[in-house]
Amino acid sequence: MTTKPKLIPFDMATHLDSPDAVAEYLTQVLADGDADELLRALGHVAKARGMAQVAEEAGLGRESLYKALAPGAKPRYDTILKVTRALGVRLAAEPVEQPKAAKKAARRVGVAA
Repeated sequence: MTTKPKLIPFDMATHLDSPDAVAEYLTQVLADGDADELLRALGHVAKARGMAQVAEEAGLGRESLYKALAPGAKPRYDTILKVTRALGVRLAAEPVEQPKAAKKAARRVGVAA
């Protein structure tokens, strides 16, 4: 009789051990564009750094931080900014590659694409 291997639950926070790892992780999540996934990812990073410490640095209560980062939550933009600053990261914008049809339409109406 063989025994099944025991699976260990995956904990993303254990892999977020450097500023570069955090930045790459959040960049990938932002590229996907899923708001709930962003909240979940910020929660993973906060857990890796220590929720109580992040909450204090963000000027939030620990329970408020948990609520703000829960899937389905609708935190205010200033809350997200406070949390990202406390985590030592900033959100950045970059242009999205537009399909050729959108570029042609933009040129027709005189908008740079």
